[in-house]
Amino acid sequence: MMHLDIITPEKNVYSGEVEMVNLPGSDGSFGILKDHAPIVSTLKEGEIKVVEAGGEKTFPVKGGVVEVNNNKVIVLAE
Repeated sequence: MMHLDIITPEKNVYSGEVEMVNLPGSDGSFGILKDHAPIVSTLKEGEIKVVEAGGEKTFPVKGGVVEVNNNKVIVLAE
């Protein structure tokens, strides 16, 4: 499992343990699983898909940045 935080200027939209995250990267969508290599990437408008133990959730974003390090995923979204 990984820890995911999705943060906007207004509020913390999501915080929890997830199995996988799909993100709308500037160069195309990509997924992040446990033990992913450290990465920083920009995001374009689209949907963040979160896979938890209990199911899936989606969050719309207008853009932003994602940082992955040591099974912690931080999304700063617009």
